[in-house]
Amino acid sequence: MLQAFFNETLFKDVQLSQIFPDGKTFADCVPKYDLQKISKDYQQQKKAAGFDLKKFVLENFELPVTPQSNFETDTTKPIEEHIHKLWNVLTRQPDQQSSSLIPLPYPYIVPGGRFREIYYWDSYFTMLGLQASGRIDMIENMVNNFSHLIDTIGNIPNGNRTYYIGRSQPPFYSLMVKLLAEEKGKAVLIKYLPQLEKEYAFWMKGEQFINNNTKASHHVVKMSDGSLLNRYWDAHDTPRPESYREDVELAHHSAISENDLYRHLRAGAESGWDFSCRWFKDVNDFSTIHTTDIIPVDLNCLLLHLEETLCDAYELSENTAKQKLFHQKSTARKNAIEHYCWNEAEGFYFDYDFIAAKQKIVYSLAAASPLFFKITPTEHASVLSRNIMTKLLRDGGMVCTPNNSGQQWDAPNGWAPLQWMTITGFENYGYHKEAKAIAQRWIKLNTDVFKRTGKLMEKYNVTDTHLEAGGGEYPGQDGFGWTNGVLLALIKKYGMQ
Repeated sequence: MLQAFFNETLFKDVQLSQIFPDGKTFADCVPKYDLQKISKDYQQQKKAAGFDLKKFVLENFELPVTPQSNFETDTTKPIEEHIHKLWNVLTRQPDQQSSSLIPLPYPYIVPGGRFREIYYWDSYFTMLGLQASGRIDMIENMVNNFSHLIDTIGNIPNGNRTYYIGRSQPPFYSLMVKLLAEEKGKAVLIKYLPQLEKEYAFWMKGEQFINNNTKASHHVVKMSDGSLLNRYWDAHDTPRPESYREDVELAHHSAISENDLYRHLRAGAESGWDFSCRWFKDVNDFSTIHTTDIIPVDLNCLLLHLEETLCDAYELSENTAKQKLFHQKSTARKNAIEHYCWNEAEGFYFDYDFIAAKQKIVYSLAAASPLFFKITPTEHASVLSRNIMTKLLRDGGMVCTPNNSGQQWDAPNGWAPLQWMTITGFENYGYHKEAKAIAQRWIKLNTDVFKRTGKLMEKYNVTDTHLEAGGGEYPGQDGFGWTNGVLLALIKKYGMQ
């Protein structure tokens, strides 16, 4: 595969990072010739005087191209109209195998910018906008594409690229199926039951390997009281092909062994929060990342929803035994989330470090997940919602964490999926005034930036709404699938003012 080739050869040449500052560019290239031939030619030619690496790459690889739509933004038109038109711009048709791209059988929506493929958790929030646009056909196409990946690969990878195989992303498949069921009826749950089962089997694979000497395997962790919870994890412990240079450079500054560091980085990428001080031992030091040691509250809420969805599907299919089993599983997970992640003194949900056997006291919007999934006990909801507002609300909406770590999933940035989950979570518990206030700030920020730039962005600076968002491994991207989806759904619910 291409990534193996450039890991072993081209990416070890420091010049390549000067040609492609964004490592994903080369990871998405298509070789013009057989890779063995290219590798042999490279080994021979690189020793010659005056060897030009850029010329060699351009002669042997086709660079990724974003399809040109000739779309022109008109900021005088309503932003809703802009988003409706963007769906076609961001639509990609069924693919053929092309280097690292995994072909999909149905049309789909990409996020935009450097993200030229489908992404797992992004797609649920994109679907919210498609639902608001009445594009149920595209929602069904995308659910079918994810079902195809489950059936052919065994899980939904981070995105439909071969270099993403080994990890997934926050498991929103059950929410996608439920969203489609809202439009097409409960029979949808039975139709996709085989894929829901396979998705669950992927996340719980490690359970069979846990014994008295092993308390964690793959995504599964056996807690001290015997309950099972989940972590983020990747099957590989090598640098990410799409961020090879960044990973190797970080390894030079970390006290963690290289292979462990790479696994933690990959697991952080699986979380979707890549990266955040949530995953660091020292919130100001990226090199202390230890993602696989952590029980994330939001991941376990998502898997609880998957268990509840399986329970519903088994009830519809009249499989009483499995319905009962998954009711027990979801109840046990709910109790475990409360036991390990709720902090009574702080009135907040925190991630749990199962290696250190203690909570990680980092305030983050992951704490809104129990509200979103309606598992927060009523007696906790009032103090939790108040603390979320106090600690994380800014002029433009909700900040991911209050820490300015330099990472893109920390202050001063806000992201569309977390706004939606927080707003919906507040609505679930009757905090309508607070939910509306967050929504209005986010809508105004998105609209103001659109009027100023003609773009809808991947993320936003919610602290200083006159500045662009920053941090992370790449520049801010426009498009943008999940921003479009959440904004359209929020405008439909709350209006523009």
